[in-house]
This record gives sequence, structure tokens and C-alpha cells, in this order.
Amino acid sequence: MQLVPFSYNLRSLLVRRSTTLLTVISIGATVAVISGVQALQQGFVTIFEEGGRTDVAVMLRPGATTENQSGFTLDSGEILLKSTPQFALTEDGRPMASAENYMAVRLFKVGGGETNVPVRGVQPMTMTIRADDLEMLEGRTFKPGTDEIIVGDKLTRRIRGCQVGEVIRLNTVPFTVVGVFSDEGTFSSEIWGDLDRMADALQRSVYNRVIGVLRPGVDVDAMVEAYKAHPQVPTSVMTEADYLMAQTGVISATLRGLGVFLALIMGVAAVFTTTTTMQAALAARTHEIGILACLGFRPIAILLSFLFESFVLGVLGGLAGIVLTLPLNGIETGTTNMITFTEVAFAFRITPQVLGTAIAFSILLGLLGGAIPALRAARMTAVEALRRA
Repeated sequence: MQLVPFSYNLRSLLVRRSTTLLTVISIGATVAVISGVQALQQGFVTIFEEGGRTDVAVMLRPGATTENQSGFTLDSGEILLKSTPQFALTEDGRPMASAENYMAVRLFKVGGGETNVPVRGVQPMTMTIRADDLEMLEGRTFKPGTDEIIVGDKLTRRIRGCQVGEVIRLNTVPFTVVGVFSDEGTFSSEIWGDLDRMADALQRSVYNRVIGVLRPGVDVDAMVEAYKAHPQVPTSVMTEADYLMAQTGVISATLRGLGVFLALIMGVAAVFTTTTTMQAALAARTHEIGILACLGFRPIAILLSFLFESFVLGVLGGLAGIVLTLPLNGIETGTTNMITFTEVAFAFRITPQVLGTAIAFSILLGLLGGAIPALRAARMTAVEALRRA
């Protein structure tokens, strides 16, 4: 089957540059909005993915899905810390495990308003476990047993009082910021301090969770089943990577739903714009369609010719949308994690998935918009087309 030369279609788009530009802008704007929402979702998920370790186990109270829902008595926590054989040991024979408490406190934003900020009380072993994950950017780490805290670097740009040397009052106790740290995961949005001092200040008489580094070769599934029926302290066990990914469900689903809603609403408008453009092309080129039919081009070739123009419009619109979205990459924002009801700071992420979805969606819009005009063009006979002309 002989196809209509692609140069004919490209030349046609250039001749109708005004309507072509209008269609590209319409598709591009739609793609930009959808890609922006998807980049937001990718940024939120990525910060949880990057912070999760598969060699660290998280122990929670049975039935708890987050650490702020969990709680162990001090005695129960000590049992888990000292008698869990799956935990690795330090060189001096101590378990690489730590108890932590976790609470949200209401603090003021730099730009005004208030938000819930996660505060984590940790034992010294936590700092050993996180030695390769955390990087001190400024100051030093807190001294155990003192009213000193360190803050994640993302808080310094969003929350008042988070600079080194400033004081944050937790309940009635003033804590001095002595350091700023960075982390690839969610810890960069938290405040850390000594567990015992945090427990006294926030009146927390329980451990919210226990974490520990697993020995090499530990069967995590077997450990999960064993601790469900632990004779002294029944416990829910999961890897840190699994725990963090479970925290993304609500926000991720919300953003996906928003993306689908916007895609439907704005996509319909973009499809109509493309259809109008191609209908105008059909009306202006009826005589040409008749000549193509007389030259022996079959209806399928004419159909594919018009669909190719729609495809090009879609690709150009997708590229325009990507160009509009790229400046968002790396821009930091924050949202409330609906699982823990604390604010998490993260950045827009333009990932290959976002780019691929943008191009695929724009091509779909182009083809849907050009389908009806292409079918009408293919159904015209040479006589009918020449007579209309």
C-alpha cells in the first residue's frame, strides 16, 4: 500500500501555523498540569523510597500501622531491644537496636501559620544505626541526656526557630538547636533529641517503636510470623522500606485521583481543540483529498495521513507540556501526610515515568482529536471530494 508522503502532512501543518500553534498550546497546557501533579506525587513517593532500608527492622504494637499509633511499655521495649536474636551486634557485643518515641508538635511556619512537625526522641544507638544515612550540615549532634536537639535541613527553610543557636519550646521545656542534618528520606523533616529528655518534656511514658539492624541472611518473613506470637511482647515487624512505603498510600492515591480528574476535564477540551483543527484542515483540503484519491491513494492511506498529522500535533503538544513542567523539578514544597498528620517537605520530581506519561497522554489526545476528521477524509470518494471543492 502506498502511503501519502509525510512531507505533505508536515507542510500542511506549517501552512496552518495559527491553528497548529493553538492546538499545541492546548495539549501542552493540559500535559503540563497533569505532569505537574504527577511530579508532585513522584516527589512524595521518592522521599519515602529513598529513606527506607531493607536491612533495618521496624517493630510496632500489633494492629498499629504508624509509629504514632504504636506504643510499648518501657519493660516490653527493653525485652525487644535485648532479646531479639535477629539483630546484629556491635563490635563490643551490644545489639544494634534502639527504642524511639515520636510525636507531632505544633510549630509556626516561616511564612505564617502553624503546622504539625514530627519530633523524634532517640537513643544513642540510633545515631550509630543512622551513621551512613545522616549528614551533619551545620553544628554538631546533640549530647545524650541534655536539652539539645538537631533539626532536618528542610525544616530550616519552613519552620521558625530551626537555626543553630535558636530555641524551640516543646511543651514547657526549651530545647536548643545545636545542629542541622540532611537525610535523603523523611528524617530531613523531623526534629531529633535525646529519648529520655523528649519523653519527660512531651510526657511520653512509652516507646513508640523499636528499630534494629538485621543480621545478614535473616529470614524477614519468618521473623514476622515469629513475633506475631511472641510469648511476652507480640509485635508487628516489617522492614523499614516496607513501613515507609505503607505511609504513602493516602496522599499518593489522592494525587493520582486528582491527576485523573484533571486529565478527563482538560483532556476533553484538548481533544475538541484538536478535532476543530483537523476539521478545518479537512474543509480546506477537500480538493486535495480528491486529487490523492485520483492518484491511487487508498482510503486507508488517507486515514493514516490525517492520523499522522494528529500524532505530530500530539507529540509537539507533549514536548511543549514537558518544557513548561521542567522548571518545577527540584522546587521544594510540603504537605500533610494524612497517615501521621505531620508535615513532610519534598521536592517535585520530573522522573522518566512522568516524561513517558506526558508523551503518551499527549499522543492519545492528538489521535483522539484527529480520529473523526481522519475517518471523514478516508470515506470521501474522488468524485465527492472534487465536487465539494
